[in-house]
Amino acid sequence: MVAMGIRMGALVAVLLLLVCRAAAMEQPFRFGARVYNTSGSVVEGKLNVHLVPHTHDDVGWLKTVDQYFVGSNNSIQVAAVQYILDSVVTALEQDPNRKFIYVEQAFFQRWWREQSPAKQYSVKKLVDSGQLEFINGGFCMHDEAATHYVDMVDQTTLGHRFIMDQFGKVPRIGWQIDPFGHSAVQAYLLGAEVGFDAFFFARADYQDIVKRRKERTMEVIWQGSKSLGASAEIFAGLLTHHYEPPHEFNFDIDSPNSPIQDDPSLYGYNVPELVDLFVQYINNQSKEFRTNHIMWTMGDDFAYENANTWFKQMDKLIHYVNMDGRVNAFYSTPSIYVDAVHAANATWHVKTDDYFPYSDCPHCFWTGYFTSRPALKGYVRKLSGLLQAARQVEFLVGRKASGPNTDSLEEAVAILQHHDGVSGTERQHVADDYATRLATGAYEAGKVFNKALASLISTKAAENVPLVEEETSFKPGLRELKDTLFVPSFRNSDLELVQCNLLNVSYCPPTEVDLKSGKSFVVVAYNPLGWEREDFVRVPVSSSKIEVIDAEGNAIPSQLIPVTDADRKLRDKYVNLHEGVSAGVAPKFFLVFAAAVPPFGYTSFVVQPSSSSRNVAKMSSYETRRVARSIYLKSSNLHLTFSKDTGLLTQMTNRNTGVSTRMEQSYCWYNGSSGITEEDLNQASGAYLFRPNTSECFSFEDSQRLVTVFRGPLVEEVHQQFSPWISQVIRVYKNAEEAEVQFTVGPIPVDDSNGKEIVTKLTTPLKTKKTFYTDSNGRDFLKRVRDYRPDWDLDVKEPVAGNYYPLNLGIYMNDTETDVSVLVDRALGGASIADGQLEIMLHRRLLYDDHRGVGEALNETVCKSDNQCEGLTVKGTFYINTSPSEEAAQWRRIKGQQIFMPIQLAFSVLEDGNKEILHSPSFSALKKGYELPQNIAIMTLQEMVDGQVLLRLANIFEADESEKLSKTSTVDLSDLFPNKKIKGVIEATLSANQEKSSVKKLKWNVEGNVPNQKDILRGRPMLEDDTNVEIAPMEIRTFYISF
Repeated sequence: MVAMGIRMGALVAVLLLLVCRAAAMEQPFRFGARVYNTSGSVVEGKLNVHLVPHTHDDVGWLKTVDQYFVGSNNSIQVAAVQYILDSVVTALEQDPNRKFIYVEQAFFQRWWREQSPAKQYSVKKLVDSGQLEFINGGFCMHDEAATHYVDMVDQTTLGHRFIMDQFGKVPRIGWQIDPFGHSAVQAYLLGAEVGFDAFFFARADYQDIVKRRKERTMEVIWQGSKSLGASAEIFAGLLTHHYEPPHEFNFDIDSPNSPIQDDPSLYGYNVPELVDLFVQYINNQSKEFRTNHIMWTMGDDFAYENANTWFKQMDKLIHYVNMDGRVNAFYSTPSIYVDAVHAANATWHVKTDDYFPYSDCPHCFWTGYFTSRPALKGYVRKLSGLLQAARQVEFLVGRKASGPNTDSLEEAVAILQHHDGVSGTERQHVADDYATRLATGAYEAGKVFNKALASLISTKAAENVPLVEEETSFKPGLRELKDTLFVPSFRNSDLELVQCNLLNVSYCPPTEVDLKSGKSFVVVAYNPLGWEREDFVRVPVSSSKIEVIDAEGNAIPSQLIPVTDADRKLRDKYVNLHEGVSAGVAPKFFLVFAAAVPPFGYTSFVVQPSSSSRNVAKMSSYETRRVARSIYLKSSNLHLTFSKDTGLLTQMTNRNTGVSTRMEQSYCWYNGSSGITEEDLNQASGAYLFRPNTSECFSFEDSQRLVTVFRGPLVEEVHQQFSPWISQVIRVYKNAEEAEVQFTVGPIPVDDSNGKEIVTKLTTPLKTKKTFYTDSNGRDFLKRVRDYRPDWDLDVKEPVAGNYYPLNLGIYMNDTETDVSVLVDRALGGASIADGQLEIMLHRRLLYDDHRGVGEALNETVCKSDNQCEGLTVKGTFYINTSPSEEAAQWRRIKGQQIFMPIQLAFSVLEDGNKEILHSPSFSALKKGYELPQNIAIMTLQEMVDGQVLLRLANIFEADESEKLSKTSTVDLSDLFPNKKIKGVIEATLSANQEKSSVKKLKWNVEGNVPNQKDILRGRPMLEDDTNVEIAPMEIRTFYISF
């Protein structure tokens, strides 16, 4: 009976196979060679499925950018971008209907340089035909939380410039498919103002997505700026399946899925079921969108290393789906998709805020990376300021065809904008590689900066004569000089300037020299802003009987502050770690003096042995004691009070405005979850996610703290120790309206097996009604309401992490009379967890991975030569101000610009004390007596290789932010370049890859009442032969200028 059952089963199987083969023979192909029809396009009246082949190539994450390109270190991740591009180009050449989009120019440019002229010609044909399209087009796919808008624009410009130079093409579409939340600035500035027609992304809060699917608002018109409104709107689309297709249609070489098996002579024939599944997916997805067009992203991370596996299967899919006829599928690109959606003439929902914070489950808020790797974030911000200043002085002396330039730093800072770069979500060895790239770029740019300043100082530059009279040939790298009155020479400069990159740990060899033997040293302060400014210089010195001489030869007030034991310990440790040498004998004092620096120029100061007791630097008085009575710090504008019981700041009074606010500033720490919880097992706090074990922020012991108070004519400061690994200095400078708080956090101890997330809090009695404000990439401020989202009803599961937002400029809160504002010196995370309270996360050290891909705990350590390791110490600064709203807005904007574009210092030792070498001790490149309006900043000033100058001018105020400065201002370009004859001015889009007048914006129908466009301010277009530029609130105007 058993044998008979087996024979009958075999007979049935044979009959079934014959039936299947007979059915298969009815399909429209014959055995042998198969030809697939891939020539589809939009068909009216059908659901049109746009298949968009792509790869997402991280510019560093689990491997370094170089390892990803060449394909090394594959034990971590098998990925090699060079082979992806090789394979894709070959596949495109085989079928003119195939299409592919590519994004990351940091990779593509490397690959392009390795190609033969014949291959480059072939690729250009693919680009011209539309088979290969550059999307987004930046050097990387930048982050949107930890990036400053200036850096976002720079890295985008770097990529767009290459695409225009090599291919004559302008990317049309923004493609931010992997960043962990999306900013308003990305939408209006890096979208509409760049000239994009649309912007696509893949991450939004899981609760938000549920509602959008129901209401068919996955695609919206995003008006990200309340100042620019509909004039800077963009079509924004949220992808349905992240940025890959449904898993059954992932055709990568290592996919576990069965391929489309259309040979009935083989087992596994599956065409009918896959076509049915495809149509089912499309029909379901169509219910969530407003037109008959659906886009599928056919790719994933580092996909298409074997492009044939993707394209061969997509050829079949298109062929058989279109034979079926229920829907229409074809190769497409986002540009083709947007044109089709626009032609559908639908009406769209309007979005006006942003997509922060992002959560992909109830206990999974991606708000930890706002602060992750704060030292790297600070380094990026510091070198961004150096890059802007170095470009300016490079322009002043003329860009050289050979030798050091700013390109290396430009590329390094651009790469760090990647969403696994400055975000802090990369592996440790990748973070080390990023830091090395930044250091290499800083070294090159530093040489440019130092030599250019030395050339200016050592010549008669300040006599207001032309530096260079030139005719531009507009050939890359060539500059023809004619009738030259003065060409500064780096070689002939007798003054050698250096920068002190470890000033933050009190190390600067040029300023620490012994001045007793007739030596002196010069400090050159360069101001990259278009306004005159006064900042305080602070450098370590070894001598006490010294004086500071300004550019006019006058002794100016100066102050000495003793170097503390804490300063010495930090110096000894980190100089050895960074320089590999002993820091030597620590200097005894910090020298402080006020540097008044002209706009877009420099001033030099000489520090020398004092010739008169009247001019000698004043020694600070100081005392160290347990807190037993109240402490006060004062300046002419500010008064701070500290508790006699705890030593904490308790009161801030702005004497200039009369505002006085009770305010306690303190530190505490959240215990980062290990993931061993009932609510969400295995969900730990990590590089991406912030998940505290409890909502309680654990304070430090309230025993009376040891404090040291320094007082002098220029600055008063209180040094406080909160624990063995947290300390701070609160400073009040003469005439300042803010308290400067310099914090030192680390090494964070974890020997108790608790990861820690360190927070500073400001607690006030302000009635803030759950409301506070945070910046968007350093530009607009957005209103935030605790436990609330404008687009959906928030179900709060994480009351702390779910209320954190990214900070690049700062955070503030207010009531009806007073603003309390905090500005930061790097990207961090901040929140208001209780009314009248602000908190900022400063540092994190965690012991568990959060299972979002990086596969590593965020546990930064530093190790000495004896392999003894400890947690990384971070030193940074934030600034606190209390003022009425009008004055507060002005302070935030102007002080924020000063923080982002700090005075750059350079130093030189004068061996014989001879100051004659300083022929031009002070200089401004602007027209004599001129400075920019207070609401206008020079965002970019960069000489290009063809001799043209790229200039961006930005209005830094929002509409209705300040009664005085929220207005349109006018700048005469001839005042910026008084010693050059302007021959031509071309206004360009923000990324400077096309003339602004050539941009034709798509018009979209929107729901609801449309705001009156007359209420939106825009500067008028420039007239021919006119040099006057109008810049409206939040407007940035970009120009190419030829001289």
